[in-house]
Amino acid sequence: MTSSRIALASCALAVVALTACTSQANPPQMSRPLPPEVMTCNADAAKSAALGKTASADVVERARSEAGAKSARVLKPGQMVTMEFQESRLNIDVDDKNVITNLRCG
Repeated sequence: MTSSRIALASCALAVVALTACTSQANPPQMSRPLPPEVMTCNADAAKSAALGKTASADVVERARSEAGAKSARVLKPGQMVTMEFQESRLNIDVDDKNVITNLRCG
C-alpha cells in the first residue's frame, strides 16, 4: 500500500508540473510600449533674438519657443543646478544683471 501512495503522489506531482508548463506556453500578450517622445531643442535658433537681452518672462518664453524646447530654465552665476540632461530643455545663462549670455540645450 505504501508503494501505491508513492505512485499516486508521483502522478499528482507530474500533473501539477505539466499544468505549470502548459500555462507558460501561451503567456498573455503584453501591450507594446509607447515609443519615446522625440523632442528637440535648437539653441542656435533662439540666440539671435535672445543674446544680450534681459531674461524677462517674455524673452525666456520666446527663446524657448524659437528653440523648439519643451521647457526652459534661467541659470544665474554660481547658482546650484541639477545636472541631469534633458534634451528638450533650453538652459539660459545670464550674468549678474540678468542679461542673457548663452543659450544651450540639456
